[in-house]
Amino acid sequence: MNEHSRIPMSEDHEGPKAEGESLIERVAGHFDLNSYLTRPVAVPPAPVAKVPAEPVAEPVQATPVEATPAPAPALGEISPVAEDAGIAFNTPPHFSEVRHPVDREKLREQGLIVPEGAVTALLEEFRIVKRQLLVHAADLRRQKAGGAAQRVLVCSPHPGEGKTYCSLNLALSIAAETESEVLLVDADFAKPSILSALGLPGGPGLMDAVMNEDADVADFVLGTDIPGLWVLPAGDASSHDSEYISSSRTARVLDRLTEHAPHRIVIFDSSPVLAASTAPELAKYVGQTMIVVRADSTGQGALEDAISLLSACPNIQLLLNAAQFSPSGRKFGTYYGYTG
Repeated sequence: MNEHSRIPMSEDHEGPKAEGESLIERVAGHFDLNSYLTRPVAVPPAPVAKVPAEPVAEPVQATPVEATPAPAPALGEISPVAEDAGIAFNTPPHFSEVRHPVDREKLREQGLIVPEGAVTALLEEFRIVKRQLLVHAADLRRQKAGGAAQRVLVCSPHPGEGKTYCSLNLALSIAAETESEVLLVDADFAKPSILSALGLPGGPGLMDAVMNEDADVADFVLGTDIPGLWVLPAGDASSHDSEYISSSRTARVLDRLTEHAPHRIVIFDSSPVLAASTAPELAKYVGQTMIVVRADSTGQGALEDAISLLSACPNIQLLLNAAQFSPSGRKFGTYYGYTG
């Protein structure tokens, strides 16, 4: 830090300050504030009526009463807070206890990580990716970043570069953590695909919660039979999705998703940055953004434009997808199949 020196104060025009004078006294003397005061006017005392004396009762000794403190809220409760304080609900969020089965065969057909499956090169690669994101999320929590520390935005400059594929694999990888859970949010409102990829039923989701002031987004979260994995659908389609996401209610809805859940990571599979305006709006509410670029496909100009539009997020990282080689020569996943 730079050293700060006191700025020398010039003496008053009328000479040096008198010893013992306070700042207020000096200001009053300099600006003659006394001239603004009205002179006191003598007011004759009002006549006092004589009242006959009454017998004085014997003093009664009062019994001291101890003040009873207000009961403290039970663990997990939230004290009622006004709506304009930024909290829309007064009870902890409660996700549905219904567990929808995830189609494992469908995951395998799409080349995704299969829970309870064998260790593969793909699994090892996303273990490395998730570890970097989790470490950075922990750093943001220590920096008091609030709920944004637990939110990760996944997007790409153009369609077809693999951002949904990476979102799904990242969520499936984080769900395997013993001390973390993950909520995967389908935030590609124009072309949602998370539910179909996992074989989950449709229903209301994030956009419904943002549009409806009386809706609780926690009611729309779907449980899965994969431990630690929750899914929030995109919800009702709207031609004004960007305007709704940019409203003040979005911050309250997103805070609801991590309320009382410090170990929950929320992943947003958003629309392509250069194809829709939703991702730049969501970038305002997340602690880190992962831009998926496809090897030998994404141009440098498109990448630079995407990064510029996402500048509201202070931490932007790149993930190279569909690479056919490793510059370092490293390969992942082969060790577990070693038999020699």
